[in-house]
Amino acid sequence: MDEPAKLELVRDWLRRAGRDLAAARALAALSDPLLDAAIYHCQQAAEKALKGWLQLQDDPFPKTHDLEQLVGQAARLRAEFSEHLPAAAVLTPYASAFRYPGGAFEPMPSREEFDEALSHAQVIYDFVVARLPQEAQP
Repeated sequence: MDEPAKLELVRDWLRRAGRDLAAARALAALSDPLLDAAIYHCQQAAEKALKGWLQLQDDPFPKTHDLEQLVGQAARLRAEFSEHLPAAAVLTPYASAFRYPGGAFEPMPSREEFDEALSHAQVIYDFVVARLPQEAQP
């Protein structure tokens, strides 16, 4: 892939991650908050940000929602990513935990659980964006 196409793809990953963060906030702010959908978007924001960074590094990533795996892959290239393993462990289950009936035997996420997920997702997103060159910024 040529450099301009790669940079556009990286920007697209990060724009989509930013939209997931915005969707999470919007869904949580409704008069009847949709925290199950909102928390899913937190996981998605972190996933897309990590995949965007790996794309920039030309490091192919598997088709996965496992943020611990993606953080581990990124940490092999830049050790400071490993700081985000605890956040990845919190966020990873939200890729599917509340999406399907009968799949989760837990109650819907609480406001506190959502707030923690949003904070983790925002931190990972900001961490990635801060490490992108200007031409790859969303």
